[in-house]
Amino acid sequence: MSLWNRIAGEFIDVIEWTSDDRATMVWRFERHGNAIKYGAKLTVREGQAAVFIHEGQLADVFPPGLYMLETNNMPLLTTLQHWDHGFKSPFVSEIYFVSTRRFQDLKWGTKNPIILRDPEFGMVRARAYGTYSIRIADPGLFMTEIVGTDGAFTTDEISFQLRNVIVSRFSNALANSGIAVLDMAASTDELAELLRKRIAPELAAYGIETPALLIENISLPPEVEKVLDKRTAMGIVGDLGKYAQFQQAEAMRAAADQPGSAMGAAIGMGMGAGMGAQAAAGPWGARPHAPPPPPPPEKVWHVAEAGQTKGPFSRADLGRMAASGELKRETLVWTPGAEGWTQAADFAELAQLFTVMPPPPPPAP
Repeated sequence: MSLWNRIAGEFIDVIEWTSDDRATMVWRFERHGNAIKYGAKLTVREGQAAVFIHEGQLADVFPPGLYMLETNNMPLLTTLQHWDHGFKSPFVSEIYFVSTRRFQDLKWGTKNPIILRDPEFGMVRARAYGTYSIRIADPGLFMTEIVGTDGAFTTDEISFQLRNVIVSRFSNALANSGIAVLDMAASTDELAELLRKRIAPELAAYGIETPALLIENISLPPEVEKVLDKRTAMGIVGDLGKYAQFQQAEAMRAAADQPGSAMGAAIGMGMGAGMGAQAAAGPWGARPHAPPPPPPPEKVWHVAEAGQTKGPFSRADLGRMAASGELKRETLVWTPGAEGWTQAADFAELAQLFTVMPPPPPPAP
């Protein structure tokens, strides 16, 4: 056996990736000197792609399948290597296996709260977190833009960058959505889909797509949540007066249950007196009558006479003045709410004062 045959026999002729690591996105096939035998078998399984890098340039991308590494099925690599047909020497290239399956359950969340303008609560701060999945859609572009020469590229190396993109776009989408804080829980699916579509062009520039993105929770600061809890409790309680009576009755019952307690005895006597009063009021109890509403405030009037203002006068005062002749129909009067000085007869409530006046007395005989 010649020296060349012994050296050629050292070159590997089966190239594959069978690791079950769920976090590795790209793995470089390691071989001393990167020497690959001409005619070697390349096995690319479902959920994988094989990328050939030759002298720093992307040569070929192989989808799932079984391949014989020969010049007739690697035209681009042949052009780069300047091989002639039939030349069967080993070639030196790097082979990267790229996982094209989904990488699930990646986490994202806002480090700092997002300031929102809520129509009901005004300015509020909100935080959010969720999960997302990614998939390498273009292995060649992903190798060129992200991986470079990394021989074992994992999700940890890109998740930080993706989280920054998601959080930045989510903050903008949430702040401009106009969705009320109380309605956000019912709108998480809508916001998530809006966010997924918004980040899609940016991830596509890296050769990545996002099949799914979820918003698990949108939370408010603890002090705001406490206020919301109180408002919810008030809504559940309903009539605060009846609730206070119920609480008082419960406290009295608990005190009365204490054996030998003087307070319990006193409360029991009070409850008995109350029950007696209720029985005397009838089977349905006596309901207190609501007090009558206060009377409307009486108008006051001002009278203009000889360039001077007199008053204020009540309507009764004006009635006496009309009876004595001091107030006539054409006398100018004013009351708060009137547009200006107006003749007394033009006010309906004053015109009645002149209609009930007796006619002038007959002349003396």
